[in-house]
Amino acid sequence: MSYTIALAGKGGTGKTTTASLIIRSLVRRGLKPVLAVDADANANLAEGLGVEIRETIGEVLAGFNEDKIKIPPGLTKGAYLEMKLNGTVSESTDIDLISMGRGEGTGCYCYPNSILRKFIDELLPNYPYMVMDNEAGLEHLSRGTTEHIDHLVITSDHSIKGARTVGRILELIAELKLDIRHKSVIVTRSPGHIEPVVVAELEKVGARPLAAIPADEQVMQFDLDKKSLLELPDNSIAVAAVEKIMDRILDNTTGS
Repeated sequence: MSYTIALAGKGGTGKTTTASLIIRSLVRRGLKPVLAVDADANANLAEGLGVEIRETIGEVLAGFNEDKIKIPPGLTKGAYLEMKLNGTVSESTDIDLISMGRGEGTGCYCYPNSILRKFIDELLPNYPYMVMDNEAGLEHLSRGTTEHIDHLVITSDHSIKGARTVGRILELIAELKLDIRHKSVIVTRSPGHIEPVVVAELEKVGARPLAAIPADEQVMQFDLDKKSLLELPDNSIAVAAVEKIMDRILDNTTGS
């Protein structure tokens, strides 16, 4: 059975970097293949992983109304859309990536979204782990893009505003009654520790930080050099921090 890890947090908190490092950790531990889902409209997980995107889900859905008039004989529109969706999976040795992207055009996507949920749920049994990089509003989670989330990682930068955004995300989770088994708050780009004032603000909104990921010059240089974060060396301080986080997250795969 697949274990699903999703990320959420306000823009600029390092969700995509954290997602990439989580995927790196899973691959290095031999827990592969990993299904990576970029559910952020501002899609850039592919860059962090060094994977080339064929076509985004948004592009497929946007063109669906036009494309359906060209459906080959003998195919239903549902089967045709599933065929198109299969073409969006960017495959590599250890990771397969689906990128939602941003749809274009107008119209109701209720039917395509129901096919999308079915598509991902059909793919999941082929992967021991799925990692989903989300936008802050949890839009795709609220639409029920997957049946449930085993572990939600909420990222906050080392600031009061970031801590308050964590609170709003937790409120949204409660309001939508999302099926999430475990939740962890990670403070990113920290100075090596978490200031007590930030901890106090997080506790005020009902969150206790699991760990901090320090600001890492190697990560920044890899970004400037357009290199995959999967290639970061083990001595990267961000990699080391995420490895400790993953030790604790993976303990939940055998716990309640």
